[in-house]
Order: sequence, then structure tokens, then C-alpha cells
Amino acid sequence: MDVDGGNKRVYNRLGGDAKHQKVCFHWQAGKCNRYPCPFLHSELPANSHHANGASSKRAYDNSGFSGPRRSPSFNNTWGRGGSRGGGGAGAGAGRGVVVKAEKVCNYWIQGNCSYGERCKFLHTWSVGDGFSLLTQLEGHQKAVSAIAFPSGSDKLYTGSTDETARIWDCQSGKCVGVINLGGEVGCMISEGPWVFVGIPNFVKAWNTQNLSELSLNGPVGQVYALVVNNDMLFAGTQDGSILAWKFNVATNCFEPAASLKGHSRGVVSLVVGANRLYSGSMDNTIRVWNLETLQCLQTLTEHTSVVMSVLCWDQFLLSCSLDKTVKVWYATESGNLEVTYTHNEENVFVNLITFSPG
Repeated sequence: MDVDGGNKRVYNRLGGDAKHQKVCFHWQAGKCNRYPCPFLHSELPANSHHANGASSKRAYDNSGFSGPRRSPSFNNTWGRGGSRGGGGAGAGAGRGVVVKAEKVCNYWIQGNCSYGERCKFLHTWSVGDGFSLLTQLEGHQKAVSAIAFPSGSDKLYTGSTDETARIWDCQSGKCVGVINLGGEVGCMISEGPWVFVGIPNFVKAWNTQNLSELSLNGPVGQVYALVVNNDMLFAGTQDGSILAWKFNVATNCFEPAASLKGHSRGVVSLVVGANRLYSGSMDNTIRVWNLETLQCLQTLTEHTSVVMSVLCWDQFLLSCSLDKTVKVWYATESGNLEVTYTHNEENVFVNLITFSPG
């Protein structure tokens, strides 16, 4: 038994002669299972890196790492922050603050990032300091089913199952207008000066600049979802159709352009991204449509209940369903979407939103 050699290795690990210390690169990767380990489970002091060139090279050279690889342009910091051994609370531990990039870690999404908290990419779907309540707007008699905030406007629009839309002054929080629609509001969006409202058998379009109002007929049943792409307006309806209108600048009106068929039940969510239209339906599927040909390219069937919301975020498609899951989809080399991550929750998901701070 190598008693002296073993004692020496433990001595070096616990902070013996700094000239012969080496940082365990398995520990840096978050997967060292040796006990006792002959190498350090902490960073070397800042003045030791140059004195120990060989160990520094091994500690930061990821050429032999068997875990997830970064791109060639990724700097060899193994997911840690830049400066080590500086001032502040972290200096005593010899480890710097991890500077997080504003991008979610692909390996974390797939459940196999071995860097853990030392990863320089986000291991969360949320960032920022959170939200605080400013005020509560009261006036609707039933559930508020839609909200829209036109760009450049100081007015907020809300729709309700009480068959009205209300206009609120953002400075005072007061209701400055009530519009009786004659039907429950299924959805509402804004695009430029336009506010679009989905109600049974119609889409209402209001121009907030010239105060013009249009009624677009064609939907059968409730209009659950609306989305705009360039000069095209799409509406997801109760009968499973997706209706499309094209804006005519000369006549300042929307003209029927197409009806996309494929879903067997109501279309409750729509989103546009990467020259594709994505539709979520009560038939538990998501359909992918080419925006140039308006043809269905793929049908995604991994959800087991109503697909309540779809969202394009970065290079991913996100979907949430009444099956209590959020699924993250990623395009393969063939161009088809496949599930790369599924988040399960005890509660039902009804909507996905993205927020860009002003």
C-alpha cells in the first residue's frame, strides 16, 4: 500500500505545495467521483496559473472532455466567468462570478449539460427582476379574454366574454370607451395602427389613427386566434379552418385570400416564424404551413390534449397543452420539427408569452 504517496496526494489536494497543485478537470466538468481525489476541487489562486503551466493547460484545455462540445469560437473558460480570485465575497473561494449570456443552454434543454451552475448560458426560461402590480383596471362584467396594446399608442384595449371591448387611458388608468360587439371576444391583437378582434362569425378591424372600422366575414363560429404576417391576416376558427385576408392599400380594406384546411377541430393558437405559420388546435395537433404556398408541410402529434398556445422563440418552437406539458421543438437537418425537451407540470398551461423590455 502506498501510504506515503496517498498522504502526499491528499495533502496536495487540501492546499499543500502550490507549485505541484493541479485542478481536477473531472471536477471542473462537474462529474468527479473519486474520493479522495488527488487533485484540487477548487480553482488555483490567480498567481499560481503562470507558475504551473502544465496544470493550467490541462485545466482549461477541453480537447479531451467527453461531454458536450462548444463551438470552435467558444472561449475555453469551461462555462465560468472571466476573472477569478478578484475582490468581493467570491474571492475567498477563489472562484469568479459566472457571467450569463442571454441565451438558453441547448444542452440544458436536452437535460445533459454537465457544467451545472458554472455554465455561461442560461439554465432557466425566465430572466429579469420580475414584475410588480401597478394598478387594477375594473369595468368588465365577465372574464377578460384578450388584451392588445397598439404600438405608439397611449391606449390599452381589452376584450371580454361580456361581449364588450374597453379602451383604457394608460396615464390615468381610466376607461375612456366601451364598444358593444354583440358576441364574446375570442381573441385580440394589434399590428401597426390596427386592432383586430375575433368574435363569433366575424373579425372586427379598427384603425386607431383614422378611426375607421371594418367587419371581415367568413369565419364559422368563434374566432379563437389571430396573427399578422406582412400584409396577410390569419384567423383560426371554431370549425378548424384558418382564414386569410390580404390588405389592399388602394382600397384600405382586407380582401379574402385563402382558407387553410387540415385541422379537424377548432384552431386556438397561431404564430408566425421562419417563413412558417404554426397552428395549434383542439384536435391535439400542431400544423406547420408554408407562408408562400399556404400548404401544410408537417403535422405534429406529440401532444395528447388541446394545444393552447404556440410560440417561436430563438431557434425553437414552444407549445403548451392541456396535457400539462410544454414542449420545445427543434428543426432537424431535414427541416422537420422534433421534440427536444418536454416540461411536465401539475397545473394546466393555457398560454405562452414573450416579453421584450422597453
